[in-house]
Amino acid sequence: MPQFSRKERVQEEIKRELANILRQDVKDPRIGFISITDVDISDDLTFVKVFYSTLNDHKLEEIQSGLDKASGYIRSEIGKRIRLRVTPEITFRYDDSLKRGARIMELLNEVEKKESGEDDGNQK
Repeated sequence: MPQFSRKERVQEEIKRELANILRQDVKDPRIGFISITDVDISDDLTFVKVFYSTLNDHKLEEIQSGLDKASGYIRSEIGKRIRLRVTPEITFRYDDSLKRGARIMELLNEVEKKESGEDDGNQK
């Protein structure tokens, strides 16, 4: 059976609760639809970086300001739902790794098409 550290368990619990809070409790229209992609917590469990992605890339500043404004409320809700000695400070960061991954796949597909086109031309 794999061993998980307390830090990893707390990260997963915060990720789960954050998703619930954002989906059900936060009513700020600026936030809209976001996905929590990752949560990184400091070793002493006092700081949390929450990475999110969204389909509304053109509204990133608006979404970020909404999340920053709601972070105090979200922190208090986390404190109520998860028993920790100190409720961690929460910062939100946009995660563009999905966008970069899609771009890499697009480039790989282009290279594959070019190579298959060259192979067909050499066989004639």
